[in-house]
Amino acid sequence: MEIIRFADVRPEPWRNGGGVTRELASHPKAASAQDGAWDWRVSIADVSTAGDFSVFPGMERVITIIDGELLLLTVDGSEHPLEKYRPFRFSGEAASSATLPTGDIRDLNVIAREGAFKGYTSIVEISKKRPHPVFEGQLAVLLEGKATVAPGAPVEEESDGGEAATGAGEPVELSRYDTVVGSDTRSPEISGRGFVAVISIDHVG
Repeated sequence: MEIIRFADVRPEPWRNGGGVTRELASHPKAASAQDGAWDWRVSIADVSTAGDFSVFPGMERVITIIDGELLLLTVDGSEHPLEKYRPFRFSGEAASSATLPTGDIRDLNVIAREGAFKGYTSIVEISKKRPHPVFEGQLAVLLEGKATVAPGAPVEEESDGGEAATGAGEPVELSRYDTVVGSDTRSPEISGRGFVAVISIDHVG
């Protein structure tokens, strides 16, 4: 079970110097966050000043405000008010800039190379009674609340008695913005109270 601890992620300046980003995951992993060599990237950015966003040619972006109230994003001359927990998709090639009418914000960014990958972000409310699984090709980021994650039951064939194998490991506590990496063999399961962002990266090439 893989957990990316937000506290361990090093902040990096934006390409244009207008903010700070923390990269949670990218593919391929060896690619530099600075030169755009990756095919997809998931990151959390702090935006404290109005100004231009970095341009990512050949990429598609999904941005979600995860802390703060409102971001006014202008994309190719059209203004879009982005409210908390409402994902917004736009071209990475577009000229885009932001203003902060209600103060600083923090956003979740999913950037994927067009024609090769497609990124999706969904905001999910978690509960104690029904653990939320994280499947292969997904990442789950704890946005607020208290939650734990435990490895799900291993995927095995049913025995002659008709009962599937069970047994999960001990739950591990998550801190805010910690990221759980999905698996197809023993999907981690998140439970607690609060909200998580579930990010899916689909291969389309």
